[in-house]
Amino acid sequence: MDAAPDVPAQDVPAQDGLREAAAAWLAQDPDPETRAELRALLDADDGPALAGRFGARLEFGTAGLRGELGAGPNRMNRVTVMRAAAGLAARIRQDHPAGAAVAIGYDARHGSRRFALDTAAVLTGAGLAARLFPRPVPTPVLAHYVGASGAVVAGVMVTASHNPPRDNGYKVYWGDGAQIVPPLDAEISAAIDAVGRVDGLPLGTGWDLLGDAEIDRYLDAVAGLRLGAARDVSVAYTPLHGVGRDVLLRAFGRAGFRAPAVVPEQAEPDPDFPTVAFPNPEEPGAMDLVLGLAEAAGADLVIANDPDADRCAVAVPGPDGWRTLTGDEVGGLLAEQVLAHTAGDDRLIASTIVSSSLPAAIARAHGVRFAESLTGFKWIMKAGRPGDRLVFGYEEALGYSVGDDRGLPVRDKDGVGAALAIAALAATAARDGRTLGDLLDDQARRYGLHATSQLSFRVADPALITGAVARLRADPPAEIAGRTVASFDDLAEGAGGLPPTDGLRFRLAAGPSGGTARVVIRPSGTEPKLKCYLEVVLPVGDGDRDIAAVRARGAAELDALRTALSAALGLG
Repeated sequence: MDAAPDVPAQDVPAQDGLREAAAAWLAQDPDPETRAELRALLDADDGPALAGRFGARLEFGTAGLRGELGAGPNRMNRVTVMRAAAGLAARIRQDHPAGAAVAIGYDARHGSRRFALDTAAVLTGAGLAARLFPRPVPTPVLAHYVGASGAVVAGVMVTASHNPPRDNGYKVYWGDGAQIVPPLDAEISAAIDAVGRVDGLPLGTGWDLLGDAEIDRYLDAVAGLRLGAARDVSVAYTPLHGVGRDVLLRAFGRAGFRAPAVVPEQAEPDPDFPTVAFPNPEEPGAMDLVLGLAEAAGADLVIANDPDADRCAVAVPGPDGWRTLTGDEVGGLLAEQVLAHTAGDDRLIASTIVSSSLPAAIARAHGVRFAESLTGFKWIMKAGRPGDRLVFGYEEALGYSVGDDRGLPVRDKDGVGAALAIAALAATAARDGRTLGDLLDDQARRYGLHATSQLSFRVADPALITGAVARLRADPPAEIAGRTVASFDDLAEGAGGLPPTDGLRFRLAAGPSGGTARVVIRPSGTEPKLKCYLEVVLPVGDGDRDIAAVRARGAAELDALRTALSAALGLG
């Protein structure tokens, strides 16, 4: 989760209280860098900066912790991490005896290795065993080890994924290899709250180091996915200064693909991410270098991982240059690919309430079940009912978990496994004289064109988001962009058997081009943003031979929805 927002001036505790809190923090902080930061703020009597660090605190939730590096309880630092580790240890000991093991992985961000070592020391000091990857690894490697090894009862991954350089985070997995869900997050949070000063915590030594054998087992699992035998495809790749390169290259080699060409400027891990404004392949400009490499090398396919390699972005060549596929487009392609290479009436595919409805149509066509979950892979992994066999899950934000008849290798997002799957699909299409773009057109003809887009509002004051959602909740519109609202769901009350969540869903009747539309509005769980997820589904008739024209109609209808929502929310 994000840091709590800096506290408005009227809500700032008394200056003396801030100084007392800072002094108490200094007395227990083992980190000379954050101690120096805090002393400088105290010497400068910088009330706003102190309030930003001590007027609130990072809240532990299903996403663990995530926030800006710095001193104080509202920042990621060694004290925050040691408290989290101590609380996690206390909750684990409620279910497991002394000696139960916890796996720890970390990325290449500022502070990640130190936070991982502190976690190992606190866990072993609490009577648990710690098993630490000795160098940075992709998040899916850690998640696979937790779920597949049978050797640990939980896992910790120190990462802020695709957040800005000054952030870090702390994700917790339970023994099944999936991220935690309620009520476990609240139980761990309560245990963290009960932790006293960290300078009084017993610290252990002697944790185990995990090695290449564990990475090899992950590689065997993802490279062995039975999703098509074709391998002749040329790939340009970027890890975006993250930790994905070495594991992805080994995975491609093990699976029988040619080695991808790697963007040299972004090949090595660098916590400052110097060549991009944001280390997120969804952000404009983030893929410019890899697209340039692909053009120069004549590549067939572009793949980008985010810094911890749990997400996968895809671009393909087209008549007008390189086309970056949306997460929903990749999700639809992978869903069909998995179902084409698996069998059984017990198969299940799942995605989230903010993702495209296309996978539901694909599942119906293949005679298998589809389940919808709340946003986040922790919920996708809980989707379905007893007896269902989840073979594929995805969310629109470039997250995919790809399986075969043996199940899912990773019970979380896996950008490396997804890259292998999309490369196999591209190679299969090329062998048949076709492209991924052709496959997308096939799906539009078969299931209708599912055009999706987002509208986001970033604000300085989160109260603006709360107010905008409250207004629409209290007085939902009868029409949006000329379309009648056919149904309205207040997701805070639960909908379709899902747990309550903060959000609104509007299903819209047919518009000028026919078909239906859907709008989901929800606050971001990781940023001070309000996000609107838009979908227009247009029929593609026998006379619609020019799919580009149908796509243009879909884009125009999405634009109309964006304009109408901007006006309704009043945040633009």
